[in-house]
Parts: sequence; structure tokens; C-alpha cells
Amino acid sequence: MKVEFDAELWIWDARKADSWTFVSLPVAESEEIHDLTGGARRGFGSVRVRVTIGASSWKTSIFPDKGSGRYALPIKRAVRQAEGIDAGDVASVMVELVDF
Repeated sequence: MKVEFDAELWIWDARKADSWTFVSLPVAESEEIHDLTGGARRGFGSVRVRVTIGASSWKTSIFPDKGSGRYALPIKRAVRQAEGIDAGDVASVMVELVDF
């Protein structure tokens, strides 16, 4: 399954000092991912994914955000720097599920 969307980068309030930066997947796609991977989730309910933003691609995990019902995708500092994006900016994101 591949999901393509535009999303605003945001900083996790609980780790503001560390500048942990994320984007949230759309609600409908988050529900579909949850349904597809219900039995194959890893620690903290994470799901392994391959991500592309601009010219940057990497493997990571998405994590369920119980407050919003969406999955949160961490955006590494190296990717933010390479793509010239930061919290508050909107990025075009492609997420592909792997290992499920």
C-alpha cells in the first residue's frame, strides 16, 4: 500500500526541547493502514514504512496517535535539512508499507 499526501510538519509537544518533528497521515488512510496491519504491528503499535519526500528516501516506522486517530511519521533532521523544510512547512510525502 502506498499513500501520497501533503502535510504540515509539527513538533511533538512532549519533546519540544528535542525538536522531534512529525507529519500526520490522513485519517482515512490511517484507518486503512490500521485495518491492514492490525496483527502485524511492532512496539508501540508501530508499522514499518519506506518514505519519500523530495529527493530523500528512507525506512522508518509510523506510530499511532491515539488523540487524533492518525499515524504520525517522524521526519529526521537530515531529511529536513536536505529538503529545506521545517516545522510549519508543508511537504509532499509518499509512504509505502513494508514488512507486513
